[in-house]
Amino acid sequence: MTELVSKYDITPRELNRGKRLAVAAVSAPILLSTIPAVVFSILFFVFGSAPPVAVTLAFFGFLSTVIGLAIGLIFSGYFLYKRSNWTRELRERMAADGIKASELEWFMHELKSNERRALKQIESRDLLLGDAYRETLASRLTATRITKSSRRELSLMERRKNKLKQLGAGRSAEFISEVERDVEKLKKINTESQQMLVEAEARLQMLEAASIRGGGITDSEIALDRLGARARELPLALEEAKMAESIRKELEEGSDSNFEEDLVDKGNQTADSKA
Repeated sequence: MTELVSKYDITPRELNRGKRLAVAAVSAPILLSTIPAVVFSILFFVFGSAPPVAVTLAFFGFLSTVIGLAIGLIFSGYFLYKRSNWTRELRERMAADGIKASELEWFMHELKSNERRALKQIESRDLLLGDAYRETLASRLTATRITKSSRRELSLMERRKNKLKQLGAGRSAEFISEVERDVEKLKKINTESQQMLVEAEARLQMLEAASIRGGGITDSEIALDRLGARARELPLALEEAKMAESIRKELEEGSDSNFEEDLVDKGNQTADSKA
């Protein structure tokens, strides 16, 4: 077990190597174009008082900057190529003893688009469910890799067996029997990995359904309850509005009648005063 850990675990030193390669790929064209530009700019301000010298320094400064940029881009491509190989080797080492949930970020490009979207949504709703979904995704990727590699090895074994039959050497029968045993083992591995793949995909569907039950369905039920409550409150609001309207009309009719009575009283008082 200790041999497996020492062989497949990724050390911080190896991770730092990838960071250094990325930094080198970015900084190479910047440095190799900036350094000659700065040097010739300083020379131009110091010795560029004479026009011929100024023109010469400007020309060589521009030329060296362009050449430095071109060389920097070449180095950048080389460092990117090295980092691509480093990343591929690192992924193969991680996948050799099974992909872990903590290593899933390195294999995001192998996930389906709906799996990436589901992972993001589930983790935003429930962290525990998101961890389970990550574990299942890691199992699905491991099973997929084993299925592909065993299928590829089966194809190679079949070719070797056919070549041995064509050669017809003295010990070809013994070699063929060994190859057939390997083929049987690979077939068993392929069958088991396919079963693991089906189980992992079924578990992913179950986790997505559980997330929907915990999130989308619950939200829909809450929205429906609110809608039902609003629908129940609507008749009460209508009744209140009708009562308010009737009270307003009564008040207006009462105020009009009082106004008319006041006018009549004033008219009577005026007539009495004239008499």
